[in-house]
Amino acid sequence: MRKWGKWVAEIREPNKRSRIWLGSYSTPVAAARAYDTAVFYLRGPSARLNFPEYVAEKDRLDDMSAASIRKKATEVGARVDAIETGLLSSSSTSHNISCSTASSSSRPMHPDLNEKPIPESSDEVF
Repeated sequence: MRKWGKWVAEIREPNKRSRIWLGSYSTPVAAARAYDTAVFYLRGPSARLNFPEYVAEKDRLDDMSAASIRKKATEVGARVDAIETGLLSSSSTSHNISCSTASSSSRPMHPDLNEKPIPESSDEVF
């Protein structure tokens, strides 16, 4: 965690001294998921991950360059950050609304964060 409150992620390239910058995030989970994505592509299925249940082994990159790995990791990190910060802000502002638990119960407990999010229906009544 940086002193200004952001969580950062980076990883060393195998057999090199250079690092791949994976971004800065509002939540530690987002930074860890970005790291997991990058380490999975660099080291394969035997990589030690923070959240192994979220990595889809079927998801492969055609181009294994540092730029491609950075792009995929930052996409995952940004998506997780959006989900995490959305959950944090909605849980603190609407903890008394009973409908918020009903709408979140239709979502899976462990969503696949490598997939594009499905927009919520706009006809829900709160």
